[in-house]
Amino acid sequence: MTADFHGIIPPLLTPRTTDGEIDRAGLAALVDHLVAGGVHGIFVLGSSGEVPYLTNAERDLVLSTAIEAAAGRVPVLVGISEQTTTRVLEEADRLLAIGGDAAVVTTPFYALSDAAEVERHLRTVAAHISVPLFAYDVPVRTHMKMPLDVLVRLAEEGVIAGVKDSSGDDVGFRRLLLATKHLPDFAVFTGHEVVTDGAMLGGAAGIVPGLGNVDPAGYVRIYDAAKAGDWQAAAAEQDRVAALFDITGAATPGRVSAGAAGLGGFKTALQLMGVIGSNRMAEPMEALNADETEHVREIVAAAGLL
Repeated sequence: MTADFHGIIPPLLTPRTTDGEIDRAGLAALVDHLVAGGVHGIFVLGSSGEVPYLTNAERDLVLSTAIEAAAGRVPVLVGISEQTTTRVLEEADRLLAIGGDAAVVTTPFYALSDAAEVERHLRTVAAHISVPLFAYDVPVRTHMKMPLDVLVRLAEEGVIAGVKDSSGDDVGFRRLLLATKHLPDFAVFTGHEVVTDGAMLGGAAGIVPGLGNVDPAGYVRIYDAAKAGDWQAAAAEQDRVAALFDITGAATPGRVSAGAAGLGGFKTALQLMGVIGSNRMAEPMEALNADETEHVREIVAAAGLL
């Protein structure tokens, strides 16, 4: 059931117009940019899509626009982010009625869960939906690391189709790869941007990089080189992309939040590249200003994207 889930699957940004509305034309253009770059799928309504800031109506609009723009060219994974099991089930019913080829679900957040509750949560969601379920391990957002034994047990039983690991825990990531190595159809993805060659060397099924919105073709080259066993080429391309990642630090320290700096760097780069029309952020985040935009321009140009 995971045959179509591999390779480069960027978490789609959510472009906004200068007046703050969802930019449907920009969103469609961004999907085209990703598909033209050779990606193997698109992850809609993830952290890079500013999903906590979106109203239900905006989430529906983003998903329907992305699915329409993808037009079946690549699979669409749908982030279903809510605080508790019942809220996730309700969100899943609404979003998956619009479409999508898989669901991506975190642990409960705000609620103070333990390992047993996380396992029950994922089992309940998997039984409720009719598409494959990916566990999304993102403790920086949920404040809880997904337990290894729970993930392995659910993988072995076929409850989850894979994991998107954005924990930043390279040791834990490698342990998960080793513990599921005997499951050829189980797909473990890294959410890293700057050590993806190492993740592929360890056996990852693919990469879900926010920076892939800006340079999808670069990440596809890393993936292709890794699959071909050309680790020198993979490392060289990763070095170039790692330098591009400096756009996340272009904002003046203390002027904007860390989230606004990172996603704002991505949006500003795409605006400079002519893919989207504005680097507007969701409220209350601030967009990068003119001086910060010039810094992004220098980095993007050095990476060969302008």
